[in-house]
Amino acid sequence: MAKAMSKTALMRHLAEKNDMTRQQVVDFMDCLCETAYKEAKNGFTLPGLGKLVLQNRKARMGRNPATGESIKIPAKKVVKFRVAKAAKDSILGTTGTKKKTTKKKAKKTGKKKKR
Repeated sequence: MAKAMSKTALMRHLAEKNDMTRQQVVDFMDCLCETAYKEAKNGFTLPGLGKLVLQNRKARMGRNPATGESIKIPAKKVVKFRVAKAAKDSILGTTGTKKKTTKKKAKKTGKKKKR
């Protein structure tokens, strides 16, 4: 498996591809991150990549795995990232084709033939 791209490598790559200095790329990425953090509560979308969303989780009952005791887990807010369909298709190599459905056989009426 290939090694993940580091932050430094990403900044260098973006600077080379876009004829920018590394500092300009770093400043842009910092600004993008700040904006994403501020707007996440309303939903922040990076077109073609995905969306940051804030989700409310309800309070629920859980279990302590060490003791087996039932415990109440309080309600909380969590941040989730939903990957865009275009990104999924590109990464997984799918073209967004739908599964083929087969026609169901007609039901028999239950009438018997006369002999």
